[in-house]
Order: sequence, then C-alpha cells, then structure tokens
Amino acid sequence: MNFSEYQKAVMITSGPAITKKEAIVLSALGICGEGGEVADLIKKHLFHCHDLPTNKLQEELGDVLWYIARMCNALNLSMEHVALMNIFKLKKRYPNGFSSERSINREE
Repeated sequence: MNFSEYQKAVMITSGPAITKKEAIVLSALGICGEGGEVADLIKKHLFHCHDLPTNKLQEELGDVLWYIARMCNALNLSMEHVALMNIFKLKKRYPNGFSSERSINREE
C-alpha cells in the first residue's frame, strides 16, 4: 500500500462527514493524543522497567499515521509530497548526514 492508497482508506474509516475546520482540529488533537500514547509506552520502558511493547508501539504509530493522513486529506495535501518535502528539507540541512554541529548552528 502506498501513501495515496492509505489516504483513500483513511477517508473510508473517518466516520460521518464533518467540516474542514473540525477535521483539522480532530486530526491535530488525535496526533497529539496518539503521540502521547507512544511517549507513555517509551517512558514506561525507560523509567518503569517495562518491556518495550513493540506490537503496541506499532499499533499506536499506526494511529498517529491515521491522523496525519486525516489532516493531509483535510488540507488537500498528498502524504507522499509531505514526506518528500521533509526529506528534501533534511538533506539540505544535513547534506552529509546528521551532525550535532549543524543541528546546533543551523540556519532556517
């Protein structure tokens, strides 16, 4: 499955029609909520001595991805384009790969 197919599948599972503004807010809150669940699993692994729950992390990352796709759909953006633009930005920032020096002294 590619990003375009995934975005179409997300629309099928999005529930009843809502306004663009509501879809943007729902998606932003969903990204934060699901990202918080990812962070909580990592916190419990690092500081509470829980096993790293890879299957649960995969599920929560899928939920984050779903809300990202929902946001892209609401904004009429292609996930593939968003991903490519992000890599383009990072290659420009770190042409020879990541470095702490370039991270600290970067120009925006």
